[in-house]
Order: sequence, then structure tokens, then C-alpha cells
Amino acid sequence: MVVQRYGRPHGLGRGAFAVTAVLVGSLVGTVAVTGCAAPEDPKPAADPALTVRNAPDALVKAGSSKASTSMEMASGGTRVTIRGEGGYDFRRRTGRLEVLLPKDPAGASEHRPITELLAPGALYMKNRGAGVPADKWVRVDTTTLDDGNLVTGGATDPAAAAELLRGAREVTYVGEVELAGVKVSHYRGVADIAHAARAASPQLRGALAAAAKGFAKDTVPFDAYLDGEGRLRKVRHQFSFSNQGRTVAVASTTLLYGFGIPVEVTLPDRRDIYAGKIKA
Repeated sequence: MVVQRYGRPHGLGRGAFAVTAVLVGSLVGTVAVTGCAAPEDPKPAADPALTVRNAPDALVKAGSSKASTSMEMASGGTRVTIRGEGGYDFRRRTGRLEVLLPKDPAGASEHRPITELLAPGALYMKNRGAGVPADKWVRVDTTTLDDGNLVTGGATDPAAAAELLRGAREVTYVGEVELAGVKVSHYRGVADIAHAARAASPQLRGALAAAAKGFAKDTVPFDAYLDGEGRLRKVRHQFSFSNQGRTVAVASTTLLYGFGIPVEVTLPDRRDIYAGKIKA
């Protein structure tokens, strides 16, 4: 089904907290995942920056994968964590994640998982929160978000996380490590968001262009882990932006594994999109 554009839902502003009123999250260090071993071991690249920039193309070649996400947001002494699990089709640029929210500060309340459907230019959420009927979806135009959905949804779109690496610079090869039984090459550098937006695939260009305008800093530090086929296995981005006078630090990690698995994503019909006001 082709993604339809219905504009920003009522009650949603442009700030990174417009949707993250209930979606604020944390990065875990290393998450144990099951992955398919690459047929060859990684080798140090002659040009680390070029190798990292080519990682999105290797994912398109792989087709699809399972995905685990983790996001940590810290501000004013408060730190919260959000985790997600699902799959992503890098050729169609569509994915599905079940995002788990943290407990309330008192630790007494469990939140229902939020189902997120990712598509070019759009984020669909079910079980979004108060005021949204249980059978309805909330649709957000990611090209109107200040962060291009790198932070807003509580999970960075896996394709956006990879495409951001097209702006990689000052890249160094850290060394070879083992990740979930797979030998990978660890690279560290910074990504220029504006450059990444210009070099990104057409489906992700609009969202990254919005992020280039919305973030306070033009560059994003990253750690990327590539296997012997150049596929991105893990990437950690460190975002920073201002919100109501406070600096918010966000660490977002995306883990990719199980390459080639089928990922089916059916986008909701227009009649299933909630158009009413969303409570914070």
C-alpha cells in the first residue's frame, strides 16, 4: 500500500517532545542478539570513512533484517530507557517495531507496547496513549519533525540510522571485536547531518533534511560496527538538542541481525488514522 500523506495530527507540535511526551528513552550498552555469521572476517579498511559511508548500500543488498533498538534520554538528572524489537526491509524502506516504554517513576505502572510502522516520510503508531481509540493509528509526517524521527518515536528508524552514516567524517578504525558471535570492525567518527541528507536515498532525504535544520549541532558522534560484507551490525549515535532551555542528551543504538528474513508491513487505511486531538 502506498503511503498517504495526511499532515500532522491535531495537537502535535514541531518540537522533539511533541510525540515523546510518553516516548523518552535509553541506550543499553551491548545487547545480546542472534545473528547470521558473515562468510568472511572483517578487515581494516584503507579508507575508513568511505567504508562507513557505503554501509547503507550493503544493507540494501542484504534486503532486510531483524532489528533491536535502544534509546537513552537524560535531562536534568532524569534518565529513562525505551527499547524496541522488530524488523526492517531496507529495499522498501518499511519496518515494524514493538516499542516498550519504561515504567512510571514510581515503578508501579506498566505501559502497553506501542506498535510503530516505519515508512518513507511517515511514522504510524498504535497504542499511542491517552485520547487515542484503541483501534486507531496516529500518523506523523517525519519530514515535519525537528529531528526527522531520529529521536521522536523513541526508536531511531533503522534506515535513517544507516543513512546518517553517509555524512561520516573524521572516521577512525578502532579495531576488531566480537558482537553476538560475529567478528565486526569497529569505526568511530562524526556524521554531518546536512551532508548525509544530501547524499541519502530519496525516501529518507526529507526526514534527514528536517533533522539537519532542527538539531542544535551539525554533527553527530557515532560508533559503527560492520561485518565482513560491509553490513551494519550495530550503530550508536549520540544526539544533543535544546528543549525549553535544557540540553537533552540522547544515545540511540540500533542492532541489526538475521539478515534476509521476510518483513511484512501493511500500512493502515485512511479510515483507521486518528485525526482528533492527542493528549500529552
